[in-house]
Amino acid sequence: MERVSGVSCAVGESPLWHAAEGAWYWVDIPARRVWRLDASSGVARFWSTNEMAACIAASAGGGLIAGMETGIFSLTLGESEAAAEHTLAAPAEGLGPGLRFNDGRCDRQGRFWAGTMFMDMSAARPDGKLFRYDAQGISPPMVSELVTQNGLAFSPDGRIMYLSDSHPSRRIVWTFDYDADAGVPHSRRVFADMSNQTGRPDGAAVDADGCYWVCGNDGGYIVRFTPDGREDRRLQVPMLKPSMCAFGGKDLDTLIVTSIASGKPEDAEFGGAVILLRPGVQGVAETPFKA
Repeated sequence: MERVSGVSCAVGESPLWHAAEGAWYWVDIPARRVWRLDASSGVARFWSTNEMAACIAASAGGGLIAGMETGIFSLTLGESEAAAEHTLAAPAEGLGPGLRFNDGRCDRQGRFWAGTMFMDMSAARPDGKLFRYDAQGISPPMVSELVTQNGLAFSPDGRIMYLSDSHPSRRIVWTFDYDADAGVPHSRRVFADMSNQTGRPDGAAVDADGCYWVCGNDGGYIVRFTPDGREDRRLQVPMLKPSMCAFGGKDLDTLIVTSIASGKPEDAEFGGAVILLRPGVQGVAETPFKA
């Protein structure tokens, strides 16, 4: 395990490997920061954003696409500027006070998928919705009545979509059959019920074998489920609240894990840290957003 030196996030989220740059990206949501780690030099730096960016993806045209507080934005990160340049790409239905985007990523065709949530989790409001954003604009809600949308991922062939609700009252991962041509999920069903486990199903990634790796937030672990929903591996991590993982590196054999600072004494050293692991498997290259 390797810790990214000098980085401590309040809510680290949405890590991704940018193959064209040989760099890792992630966000710190409440700090309104987008981080970048150069894999060759080990240098980490950040850009500030005007709104909280919760999920990001590389854009084929350069820069990043991001789900934020008032919609989906294009972000341009300058070489020397401390602040990112923002361009609103699409406002989302139902966003307003107390709501923002949460988890998101691109499907295998380059469409950006992202969901919303009510930020006060104690309210347990099922106001979250899942949207698709592509060259035709933002879709109507494709899934509704989510409390804390999370766990979005796609199988290697792009025919299965994964989605979770990580609120303590839900803790469910679902799968959908995914019409890759139309960009439409259907036939929703329970993939993994984590309601009896310590930890909630937070951000996730899929490996080259089609297995689903999901962070057990509040449990200090990452669990791998086989495509038929069977748990076959569990990795303990040093932070109490791992938030999302992603495969990357030159050979896609490195797993980056972001985390949330819990404020608990036993979590003081690694809460909010970003770590790199070698789990012994390869991931799947993420498709950049194609406008």
